[in-house]
Amino acid sequence: MREWCEFAAAWVLLKFIGILPRPVSRATAAAGARILFWLRPKLKKTALFNLRLAFPEWTEHQRKQTVRKMVRNLGWMAAEFSRFPKYNAKNIEQIVILDGHENFLEGRRRGKGVIYLTGHIGAWELSSFAHALYGFPLFFMARPLDNKRIDALVNGYRTLSGNKPVFKNESARTMLRILKEVGTLGILADQNTLPEEGVFVEFFGKTACATSGIARVAMHTGAAVVPGYAYWDKNIRKYRLRFEPPVELVSTGNTERDVFENTQRFTKIIEEIIRQHPDQWVWLHARWKTRPPGEARLYDFL
Repeated sequence: MREWCEFAAAWVLLKFIGILPRPVSRATAAAGARILFWLRPKLKKTALFNLRLAFPEWTEHQRKQTVRKMVRNLGWMAAEFSRFPKYNAKNIEQIVILDGHENFLEGRRRGKGVIYLTGHIGAWELSSFAHALYGFPLFFMARPLDNKRIDALVNGYRTLSGNKPVFKNESARTMLRILKEVGTLGILADQNTLPEEGVFVEFFGKTACATSGIARVAMHTGAAVVPGYAYWDKNIRKYRLRFEPPVELVSTGNTERDVFENTQRFTKIIEEIIRQHPDQWVWLHARWKTRPPGEARLYDFL
């Protein structure tokens, strides 16, 4: 019964926001995000704590302003997500424009598949959705939601433009097949990782555990790793889907050392993107939760 109630609430909310005119939809979703954020004080505490780690030189006012804008941007993305059934190849340019797309095409030209390196930046759900409407569908890594009905609803929206999910329990073999077939694989690479699945790298000057899987797959397949992210450009009042040049991988023959060096490169790129758009990254996640052996935990309040 609880699963059905959660699904019904999610379905009604998604459909309601989706039928509103876009400006009203975005404003409504932003207001809803502020209410939900207010109801979850630990989220605010985590966001401010993370910002103190990342930007110790900032004032508390700067951090709170960044959190407010972050919450607004999350609401905006929820509104865009609700409108996915309305977006198509003819109207997507009114919402998202391509920037640096030659970098993605360069990665494709190498002929060994592309790993679309991204994070929870800007409108990450919209980025891959829009790119598919521009003619470049991909496979995206996904973690199934606990509520199976909501999971089906969400992935139903995500796949409307031609993208397809790859779930964790099928990831390794499927990833290799996709890249062997010169496909594109989208991976969010900015979250905390368990020690057995990652390596410790520097992120905003603080040790963080990052997934090593991207480096291992890229080194094994020769796939191009192309950073991409969609951020809100207030000057044009559209999202700008920006692609950076393919990452040049370290290859010395020392596998574990190369995995570390390449993972550090990917993490540094994501950090630089966040530094450019700090209010468009999701600071709510306990990014520095996994600590090296013997080091004290950071998030005692969680």
